Formats: sequence, C-alpha cells, structure tokens
Amino acid sequence: MQIDPEVESMLTLLDAGFPPVEEMTGADARAAIRARLQPVANPEEVASVRNLEIAGPAGPIPVRVYEPAANSTQPRPVVVFAHGGGFVFCDLDTHDGICRAAANGLGAVVISVDYRLAPEHPAPAALEDVYAALVWAADNCADLNADPARLIVAGDSAGGNLAATVALASRDRRGPAVAAQALLYPVIDDDFETDSYRTYSEGHFNTRAAMQWYWKQYAPGGADSALISPNRAESLSGVAPAVVITATRDPLCSEGDAYAARLAADGVPTIHRVYEGLFHGFLTIPALSITQVARKQLWADLQSILGTASN
Repeated sequence: MQIDPEVESMLTLLDAGFPPVEEMTGADARAAIRARLQPVANPEEVASVRNLEIAGPAGPIPVRVYEPAANSTQPRPVVVFAHGGGFVFCDLDTHDGICRAAANGLGAVVISVDYRLAPEHPAPAALEDVYAALVWAADNCADLNADPARLIVAGDSAGGNLAATVALASRDRRGPAVAAQALLYPVIDDDFETDSYRTYSEGHFNTRAAMQWYWKQYAPGGADSALISPNRAESLSGVAPAVVITATRDPLCSEGDAYAARLAADGVPTIHRVYEGLFHGFLTIPALSITQVARKQLWADLQSILGTASN
C-alpha cells in the first residue's frame, strides 16, 4: 500500500511522542495527555460556546454547547458528542476543534459531554453520563432551537463506544428517538486478536498494550454487557441508522468493520467509510489534508441520514 507522505510524517511524530500510558496510573496518564495539548491560536469561529452543568446520575455533568456560525430561525439538528481518550483521559478542550467543525459542518447544536472517567469511575459510569446528556438534549430542544427529530449521538474511539452503547440503551429503555449515530473508529470489544490488532499492535500511534490497559481501567470486571461492549447485544435491530468510520492502519479497524457489517445485517441503515492508509484519531488532526475531506464526507453522510429520516 502506498502511504501518503504527509500521513506518514504525522504518524511518525505522534507515535514517537505518545506517552506509555499502560505504565501509568489514570491520573498520571491524564496529566501526560494534558501536557501535550497545544492551545489553538485561531479556533474555528462558531456563533457561541457555553459551558453548562446538567443533572447526571451521580451529580452534575459538565457539558459544552456549541451554536453553529450560520444563523437560522429553523430548528437545527442536535449532536450529543462523547470524546475519545481510552475512557481514561481527554476532555472538552481536547475535542473542542472537532465539535466546532461539526457545529458548522452540520449546521447543528453540538453538546460535548465531560463524562466521568475511569478507573475512578468504571463502566457503565461514562455510558450513563452520556445517556443523561442525550435525555437532557431531547428535553431541552425548544430552548436550544433544535429539532428533536434530528437527534444524533456521536463519538470517536472510546467515545464511539459510548455513542454505540447509548444508541442501544435508548432503544432498550425507550428513551429519546435517536435519528443517527456516528461511530468514528470506535472501540467495540475487548478482543485483541483481530486481524488489525495482530498487524498494527505497535508502531501506529494507538497500540494493543494501550488498548488492553484502557479496557482494564474501564471494565475491570469484563465486557460482558451490551452497556460496555455493544457487540454483546443479542441484536442491533432497531438502533439508530449509523455512520461508521474506520482506518486501515488502526488496531481497532477490524472490530469497527465487523460492527458496521453486523449493523447492516441486522437491518440498520449503515454507511461505512474505510480510510485506507489512515491511523487512529486522524479526524481530530485538522493539519492533515485528508481530515478536511473526511469531515466533509461525514457531515454529508449524516445529512443524508437525517434527510431520509425526515421524509
């Protein structure tokens, strides 16, 4: 496979600089990741950004609400977004850029959720916080000038797991009607012997050792529940239509591919985009040319699903 030099250069840089989180405590890993965060001089402009707290199952949940730059008197889609970070680190700031881009790209209100982190708060704490944010979004659409019929749950990596499990929980609990789920190179299961894990276990930014550590922090008792691993659900029938993005140089590629196939087999309208030669996390790196292309495709795919749902 021919690799884009820009992608190869970025991957080499990231792989060399990422800390060995599997040798750390959760708090130390958080501090190491926070120390790597570079402030953005000129963040993408949106109409407004508000930090709020909403009621959660174990106390207030911080959220950040983004209004798109384009003014509209019509209700907009609303996205409940769960950030990645192995269930252990990252926060509202690490994923500020992609949330701004989503707000403008979709013309949507985006609600980024600062859910509780492992290992201090093991599964299903994060799931319950994101689900609470979904319920809050649905209940507050009028105040947000948002359309409850165009409610999206989205997330990248560990956040992709949370988006998938929240979509399942909302189906099973008869919760808010989710119009679409966006799963960006999602964490699906704790099987570390898939083809992509064997091929890309190290040297590609995200590693098998790190993923094994993330799962131990988040699900020390195992991943035998559909609230932890969406692949453990007996059926995926009836969950929200999905956009699933995978990257071929990601250890998680095989499980994301398999989950997209299972969604489709269970009758869920599914758009699956496979990005050849890309690595885990690329959608949050705007410096890569392909990221802008892939983001525009994601917005278009979600708009397509929303348009189908509204007809």
